[in-house]
Formats: sequence, C-alpha cells, structure tokens
Amino acid sequence: MRERAPRGAARTRKMSNNYNDVPLGIRLVQRLSRHCCTRFHARRDLLYKMSVFVLTFLAYACYHMSRKPISVVKSVLQGNCSTIQVSKGQECGYAPFDGHDATTLFGMLDSAFLFTYAIAMFASGFVAERVSLRYFLSMGMILTGVFTYMFGIARTSNIHSLWYFIVAQIGAGIFQTTGWPGVVALVGRWFGKSKRGLIFGIWNSHTSIGNILGTLIAAHYVESDWALSFVVPGIIIAAVGFLLFLFLVDQPEIVGIYPQVGQQERRVANESDEEQDDEEQVRHQDAEISYRSPPTERTPILSRPQQPSQSRGHGRPISLTDALYIPGVVEFSLCLFFTKLVSYTFMYWLPLYIQSSSTLGPELSADLSTLFDVGGIVGAIAAGYLSDVSGMSATVCTGMLFIASPILLLYQQYGALSVTFSVVLLIVVGIFVNGPYALITTSVSAELGQHSSLEGNANALATVTAIIDGTGSIGAAVGPLLAGLISTTGWQNVFYMLIVSDIIAMVLLGRLVAKECGSLRRSSHRIRIE
Repeated sequence: MRERAPRGAARTRKMSNNYNDVPLGIRLVQRLSRHCCTRFHARRDLLYKMSVFVLTFLAYACYHMSRKPISVVKSVLQGNCSTIQVSKGQECGYAPFDGHDATTLFGMLDSAFLFTYAIAMFASGFVAERVSLRYFLSMGMILTGVFTYMFGIARTSNIHSLWYFIVAQIGAGIFQTTGWPGVVALVGRWFGKSKRGLIFGIWNSHTSIGNILGTLIAAHYVESDWALSFVVPGIIIAAVGFLLFLFLVDQPEIVGIYPQVGQQERRVANESDEEQDDEEQVRHQDAEISYRSPPTERTPILSRPQQPSQSRGHGRPISLTDALYIPGVVEFSLCLFFTKLVSYTFMYWLPLYIQSSSTLGPELSADLSTLFDVGGIVGAIAAGYLSDVSGMSATVCTGMLFIASPILLLYQQYGALSVTFSVVLLIVVGIFVNGPYALITTSVSAELGQHSSLEGNANALATVTAIIDGTGSIGAAVGPLLAGLISTTGWQNVFYMLIVSDIIAMVLLGRLVAKECGSLRRSSHRIRIE
C-alpha cells in the first residue's frame, strides 16, 4: 500500500521551487516587508506590476541610450568641428574617419550594427520564449555595455582599425536584440488587454527618453573627450542590467500571482482538497487551470516540444512560419520596415544634418536633435490612446503616416530658416514619424502575439514581436545606409527618400484599413437596427 504523503507536502515542494526562482533582491524586499510594511501583501500584485513596468522601461531606455553616441560623435570623428573647438586646440578628426570617404565609413558602421541586429532579432525571439527573461535581459544588457565600452576605449588605446569598430558594432547589434522581445513579452505577461494602447504608449516613451539621454550624455563629452560618449552609457547599461538580475520578476506565478481567469478553477480544485491526497490535488489543479508556466532559469534553452495532443493554448512556443499566418503580422511587419527606416535615419543622421545645414556646433546640434524624440514621446502616447478609443490600429497608423509626409517636406524646406522653425517642426515631425512606429512595435505586436487564432497561447508573444521588429530592423539598417550614400548628392534627396518610404508604409496597410472601416460600418449598422 502506497504510503500517504504528508498533507501539503506536494504544494510545499511546488512553492519551494517557485521561491528558488525569486530574484535575490525581491527575496530581501519580501523579508523586509514582513517586518515594516504589513500592507505589502495586500497590494503586492500592483507593486510587482509597477516594478516590472519601471524595470523594463529603464532597460529599454538604456538599450537606446547606448545606440545614440555614434550619431553624436560623427562630426568630430569626421573632422567637421566647430570653430570654438578648433580655437581651443582640441582634437578634431580621428582616423580612419577623417578622410573624404567618412560618410561611407559611417554608413558601414551603421549597417554593421543594424543588419546584425535585424538578423539576430529573429533568433533572439526564438530563444526568449524558451529561457528565463531575467537572465536573458541581464546578460544582454551587460554584454551590450561591454561592446559599447569597447568602441570608446579605441581612442584611449589609440586604435584606428576600421575592423575593430565594425566588430564592436556587430557585437553590440547581436546583444541589443535581447531587449525588445524580452521587455515586450514581460509587459504582455503582467498587463492585460484593458487600455493596452495607452499603457504601451506611455511605456514606449522609453525609446525617446533613451535617445534623449544618450544624446545629452554623448554631447556633453563630444568636444572634450568623445571616448566618454561611449564609456559612460556602456557603464550605465551594464549597471542597470545587474539591477534587473536582482529585482526583475519575469513571471507572475513565481511570486504567487495567477491570471484572473484561473481563480474560479483554483477555488473548485481547493474544495476537493480534503477528498484527495496532495499530489493528486496538485495534478487536478493543473488540469483545471489549463495553464503552463513560462520557462524559468532552470529551463533548457531548447526545451522539449509538447506532444501534438496538447493544446496550443497551454503555451507551446510557435515557429516563425506559424507566426506569419497570424492575420496582420505580414502587413504590419512590412509597414514597420518603412516606418522604422524613416525613424532610424533621423536617429543616426539628424545631428550631422542639423550641423551641416546651420552654423551650430556638434554639441548644440545634438541637443537640438533631441526635440525629435520629445515629439516621439507625444506621438507614442497619442497613437496608443487613439488606438484604444477607436480599436482601429491600422487606421491610426495610416492617418499619422499621411500627415508625416508633408511635414517632412516642410522641415526640409524651412527647418534651417531659424531655430524657432526648427524647434517646432522637429517636434511635429517626431510626433507623426514615431507615433506609428511606436504603436506597431508595442500595442499591435502584443495584440497579434495574443491573437484569437492562437487559442490563448501567450508564449507566442516573443516570436511575433521578434518577426515584426526584426523586419522593421532591416528597414532601420537600410535607411541610414541609403542616407549616407544619398547625402553626397544633397540632403534634399534624403528627405525625398523618407517621404516615399512613408507613402509606401501607408499603402501597405490599405487592406487592414479597409477591413477596420468595414467592421466599423457593420457595427454602426447593427446599433441602428437595435
């Protein structure tokens, strides 16, 4: 006769396993809260959500912060320095970028990072679904910091090899891909669908804030010691990566928080606790809840696939091919290709364009370029709010892209007339260029990653996000490369390229816009009948 297990033994083992997954910093906070904060347990779900929101916000702000220095230091590396800097006898120009082919070499550096980023993104999404996101993000941020630091110490070590800089950019590109699939999957796990567009719109301001911080930090050192423009952001992102390792809870179940849909099932299962031994009761709970926890740090990188008999709703990671069949993934991916092309061309070339079209020096040009990202914050929030209110994400994107095209032309024609014109137009350009980009990479990606065709499979989110952002990242790589080549024929041609890209992005969403408008008409017709 089988010996009966002590009551609660199975549950204790399960809770013990979860406790081992709890980050060290969270364990410390839990212990302190038992002694000095009795309200922590009652509001712990909200506090954990806030911590995830803040930590993922800081994480991706740091990723973007570490991308910005290269756009700021281009003018100094090229030798296009201000008269103030030359009069002070400071360094102006750095081999191999001080020759006539400087823009071509800068294009190579940008492409080395962006093409590597785009290709590695697809693999990163595949891995992110199968490992602990806390380890995944922490490792990615620390190694991103290492390669950012490497670029800066080239000056102090007197390194002038082009291949050294290319390798540093490739390494940064690979490990930067850990960021987007990881943070979007985390926010998707912790936050529901209610007001998702607004939440993601506010949260997505990390992109613009990261760009602003990266620009300001790099600009502060660019005319004195451009090496620090890379070294300081590299140290910051590595430090924040370690902070995530200590405090990031990458799945709610680790700290005893379960999806709302499972509460009734757990209650039914608990009522039968007195009639079954604990091991049988735990199995019954798992069957009733119909939920499989996402991977933890003890999960192998390539986990064993589920059997065909298992439901997709239990969290089976999907393949890239399966993800492409989700309605809307292809259209939004191709649209993001062109919208991200425009956004990243501004990101990598705007400071140099401002300096070349005005009398401002490198530092002031970099400072002025941050207004584009200020507009991006407003655009991301506005796009998310409009998407929530209307439920028509494709239509919102199309409307903003339609306005962006003439605004780009206005900035090219009149932005250099005065600082006032430049300030106003840069903010407006940032709103309508970054709004669609932010909406697609956040709210739309999360919505498609949890599409009804997936039958509740939340583990598809990282793969769908990686496909959409990976395709967009190819456009992000193409844009700065083309800008470097086309700028030699005149900056106005670069703007024509950007305007055409926005128009193509708008056309690609035509089918989805027609579908959304058709649904709106049918809904209005039903309301009138009732």
